[in-house]
Amino acid sequence: MIKSLSQFISGEKNLLGISMRDKRFSAEIFYALIITYTIVILGFGLIYFILSFEGVLLVEGGELRQVSPLGSMVHSFYFSGVTMLTIGYGDITPIGIGRLLALIEALIGYILPTAFVFHIVQHKGERTRD
Repeated sequence: MIKSLSQFISGEKNLLGISMRDKRFSAEIFYALIITYTIVILGFGLIYFILSFEGVLLVEGGELRQVSPLGSMVHSFYFSGVTMLTIGYGDITPIGIGRLLALIEALIGYILPTAFVFHIVQHKGERTRD
């Protein structure tokens, strides 16, 4: 598995004993995706945190809990990351406007990788025409 991963990153391909180079992995695109995900997770985490001062926004284990501001911040960032990357575990549930925000964040989580793949395919198509 490690050999296959390193060949994918380096662009090596062995076909019937013939070594070929076809670079598919772009570190630049990968880092851009990581940075974009981080910014979106932190942004939504801050939104959840700020809205928690207006009222209860996240419910843990089906019951309202009073948590400190630091605890609320940790819950907000955790919920944001889990919503963005996995569509949630169900341990923390948004209520009120938080449901709409979680839905928007989950949609962004699905669209981002597709947009980056589309960008790579489009860029590769432009390179082959030149």
